[in-house]
Amino acid sequence: MNEKVYMAPNPGTPCKGVEFDPEICNGCNQCIEVCRTDVLMPNPEKGKPPIVLYPDECWFGGCCVAACPRPGAIKMLHPLNQNISVIWRRKETGEYFRLGMKNPPPPNTRPPF
Repeated sequence: MNEKVYMAPNPGTPCKGVEFDPEICNGCNQCIEVCRTDVLMPNPEKGKPPIVLYPDECWFGGCCVAACPRPGAIKMLHPLNQNISVIWRRKETGEYFRLGMKNPPPPNTRPPF
């Protein structure tokens, strides 16, 4: 068994999953140990952040961020469709609204057509 085995990343997509800050991350690989979907692999260079090998497989559970002993080393990059800070604007008045705001506008009771 002298054959070499290589890991190949998924083709590039808009999904990133997580992002590492190389200034804070010390390459302890705690995030790799707890990742439920194995999207990360250890960096071959000692002390460097892990490599996000399969970003599309991320479930965005955040266990990697929670397990990191260095706050700020990992940032979860939720896709736009999972972002709950939705903002919308009323055409007539130009007012902006967002989910969870105090005193939201009354619901629209007008029929669609």
